[in-house]
Amino acid sequence: MTLPPFLTVPALGPRHGFFTREGGVSTGPFAALNGSLGGQDARENVMENRARAARALGADPAAMVGLTQVHGAAVVSVEAPWVAGAGPAADAMVTARPGIALAIITADCAPVLFADPVAGVIGAAHAGWRGALAGVLEATVAAMVERGAAPARIRAAIGPCIAQRSYEVGADLHAALLARDAANARFFAPGRDHAHWQFDLPGFCAARLAAAGVAEIALPVADTMTDAGRFFSHRRRTLAGGGPIGHQMSVIVR
Repeated sequence: MTLPPFLTVPALGPRHGFFTREGGVSTGPFAALNGSLGGQDARENVMENRARAARALGADPAAMVGLTQVHGAAVVSVEAPWVAGAGPAADAMVTARPGIALAIITADCAPVLFADPVAGVIGAAHAGWRGALAGVLEATVAAMVERGAAPARIRAAIGPCIAQRSYEVGADLHAALLARDAANARFFAPGRDHAHWQFDLPGFCAARLAAAGVAEIALPVADTMTDAGRFFSHRRRTLAGGGPIGHQMSVIVR
């Protein structure tokens, strides 16, 4: 069996991978490495895909955990694995336990992996615009600090997500960010008319991380919306008229 390919940020440190949609067993709109147990894909296919991702990083599939992601700011401390699909409602995890693999699923939102190699603490977060605005990234840093990490030592890598040129948004998102801080206007570029803008999600996430004291931040190297061969994309699915969709995995191992 060939293990699935993944992208890495060497400076991050611990074993980790931003997986693409390649290298799995799912078919149809879920082809091939769909990591989401919350969709319509066959559970046995998703479990095999998850196992392949874990093994690609040298991790025990039974020690890989995920969340019921809700676009919020809650962070879970992982002390032991739970049953696949039974993860708590939250959007970030941290752990200092050896062998635990933290997995985030995305299909345009930003997956963010964290590590303080000195303290031996890792984290993983799902950051759509709502979660990022609510403070999920800062909450992840704070949870790592509670376990001995230091913000200045924490390294963060933002994985493949939707790029600004692909992310047209309306007045609701624009108003929500500017209501929180007028300086957030710098993350918007003009859209097709006065009621639309192009939003820089990875730039917004990077700014939040920097404000939280994270000194080393890696930006994504791919746009999930435009790279259909390698990534699932909620926006691309929406523009095509809807239907089922898979999600890629981003995983870090302590």
